Amino acid sequence: MAISKLTTTLLFLSIFTSAVSSTDSPLFDESISPSTLGLKQENLTHLHFYFHDIVSGKNPTAIQVAKSPNTVKSPTLFGFVAVMDDPLTLTPEPNSKRIGSAQGIYSSASQSETALLMNMNFVFSEGKYNGSTLSVLGRNAVFNEIREMPIVGGSGAFRFSRGYAQAKTVWFNLTTGDAVVEYNVYVLHY
Repeated sequence: MAISKLTTTLLFLSIFTSAVSSTDSPLFDESISPSTLGLKQENLTHLHFYFHDIVSGKNPTAIQVAKSPNTVKSPTLFGFVAVMDDPLTLTPEPNSKRIGSAQGIYSSASQSETALLMNMNFVFSEGKYNGSTLSVLGRNAVFNEIREMPIVGGSGAFRFSRGYAQAKTVWFNLTTGDAVVEYNVYVLHY
């Protein structure tokens, strides 16, 4: 009987303490309507552009910033890390109209095939998406014909975005490492 009375008392104190402390603590989260932030109907947008990754010459748009002692011995350049600020254009030609930049980091993250970890933002500088960004974080097996990477967020017109990007190499120079990649991006956003 004493155990039962002690259990009942402890249970009461636990519930009472929880009720009192929850009314005194600051609010950590709350559910709100999307309309509170001015969000209306969600849209699906298709973006099409070309990514110019230039690692050679006097003005490279991507540069190596790190490597492991084993990177040069690896057939996949495992451990290689580069930072990029690559132009995004309307067509594959280098003098095509620039619509933004791909800014971020890519690294060789596979020991068995040439596959990059891509961590980049598409930063748009033209049209209705000027000043908006899309964030990509995913795997890019560069010698596959088409690669798919997730869109994990964005800013500006792309707040609350999600979707995917498909990359297809248009041109790649094995000697210099320069490349032009076609991107088709499908993104849900408000």
